Amino acid sequence: MNSHSSDKKGILRRLRRIQGQVSGLERMVEDDSYCIDVLTQISAATAALQACALALLDDHLHCCVADAVTRGGDAAREKVDEASQAIARLVRS
Repeated sequence: MNSHSSDKKGILRRLRRIQGQVSGLERMVEDDSYCIDVLTQISAATAALQACALALLDDHLHCCVADAVTRGGDAAREKVDEASQAIARLVRS
Protein backbone atom coordinates (compact mmCIF):
# COMPACT_ATOMS: atom_id res chain seq x y z
CA MET A 1 0.00 0.00 0.00
CA ASN A 2 1.46 3.32 -0.97
CA SER A 3 2.03 6.02 1.60
CA HIS A 4 -0.39 8.31 -0.23
CA SER A 5 -3.34 6.09 0.60
CA SER A 6 -6.37 8.17 1.44
CA ASP A 7 -7.53 5.86 4.22
CA LYS A 8 -4.57 3.87 5.52
CA LYS A 9 -5.89 4.03 9.10
CA GLY A 10 -9.29 2.79 8.00
CA ILE A 11 -7.79 -0.12 6.09
CA LEU A 12 -5.63 -1.06 9.07
CA ARG A 13 -8.71 -0.90 11.33
CA ARG A 14 -10.59 -3.23 8.99
CA LEU A 15 -7.69 -5.68 8.84
CA ARG A 16 -7.40 -5.77 12.64
CA ARG A 17 -11.12 -6.47 12.91
CA ILE A 18 -10.77 -9.27 10.35
CA GLN A 19 -7.83 -10.64 12.31
CA GLY A 20 -10.09 -10.74 15.35
CA GLN A 21 -12.76 -12.56 13.35
CA VAL A 22 -10.24 -15.17 12.22
CA SER A 23 -9.00 -15.65 15.78
CA GLY A 24 -12.62 -16.14 16.82
CA LEU A 25 -13.01 -18.75 14.10
CA GLU A 26 -9.99 -20.61 15.42
CA ARG A 27 -11.53 -20.64 18.90
CA MET A 28 -14.83 -21.85 17.49
CA VAL A 29 -13.13 -24.80 15.80
CA GLU A 30 -11.09 -25.58 18.92
CA ASP A 31 -14.31 -25.51 20.98
CA ASP A 32 -16.12 -27.78 18.50
CA SER A 33 -18.74 -25.15 17.71
CA TYR A 34 -21.66 -26.09 15.50
CA CYS A 35 -20.48 -26.35 11.88
CA ILE A 36 -23.12 -23.99 10.51
CA ASP A 37 -22.12 -21.32 13.04
CA VAL A 38 -18.48 -21.64 11.96
CA LEU A 39 -19.47 -21.44 8.30
CA THR A 40 -21.57 -18.35 9.00
CA GLN A 41 -18.58 -16.66 10.63
CA ILE A 42 -16.31 -17.69 7.73
CA SER A 43 -18.79 -16.06 5.39
CA ALA A 44 -18.69 -12.86 7.46
CA ALA A 45 -14.87 -12.83 7.46
CA THR A 46 -14.82 -13.43 3.71
CA ALA A 47 -17.22 -10.54 3.14
CA ALA A 48 -15.06 -8.30 5.35
CA LEU A 49 -11.94 -9.22 3.33
CA GLN A 50 -13.79 -8.50 0.09
CA ALA A 51 -14.90 -5.10 1.38
CA CYS A 52 -11.32 -4.34 2.38
CA ALA A 53 -10.07 -5.38 -1.05
CA LEU A 54 -12.64 -3.15 -2.74
CA ALA A 55 -11.58 -0.19 -0.59
CA LEU A 56 -7.94 -0.78 -1.56
CA LEU A 57 -8.89 -1.12 -5.22
CA ASP A 58 -10.89 2.11 -5.07
CA ASP A 59 -7.91 3.90 -3.54
CA HIS A 60 -5.59 2.46 -6.19
CA LEU A 61 -7.87 3.58 -9.02
CA HIS A 62 -8.26 7.09 -7.64
CA CYS A 63 -4.59 7.59 -6.84
CA CYS A 64 -2.15 5.39 -8.72
CA VAL A 65 -4.16 4.76 -11.87
CA ALA A 66 -5.48 8.31 -12.12
CA ASP A 67 -1.96 9.73 -11.73
CA ALA A 68 -0.60 7.39 -14.39
CA VAL A 69 -3.43 8.22 -16.80
CA THR A 70 -2.71 11.92 -16.33
CA ARG A 71 0.93 11.28 -17.30
CA GLY A 72 -0.15 9.05 -20.19
CA GLY A 73 2.02 6.74 -22.24
CA ASP A 74 3.20 3.29 -21.25
CA ALA A 75 2.87 4.00 -17.52
CA ALA A 76 -0.86 4.61 -17.97
CA ARG A 77 -1.38 1.42 -19.94
CA GLU A 78 0.61 -0.57 -17.38
CA LYS A 79 -1.40 0.78 -14.44
CA VAL A 80 -4.72 0.15 -16.18
CA ASP A 81 -3.64 -3.40 -17.07
CA GLU A 82 -2.46 -3.95 -13.50
CA ALA A 83 -5.82 -2.75 -12.12
CA SER A 84 -7.71 -4.90 -14.62
CA GLN A 85 -5.75 -7.98 -13.54
CA ALA A 86 -6.42 -7.19 -9.87
CA ILE A 87 -10.14 -6.88 -10.60
CA ALA A 88 -10.08 -10.22 -12.42
CA ARG A 89 -8.41 -11.88 -9.40
CA LEU A 90 -11.04 -10.41 -7.08
CA VAL A 91 -13.88 -11.59 -9.29
CA ARG A 92 -12.45 -15.13 -9.39
CA SER A 93 -12.02 -15.31 -5.62
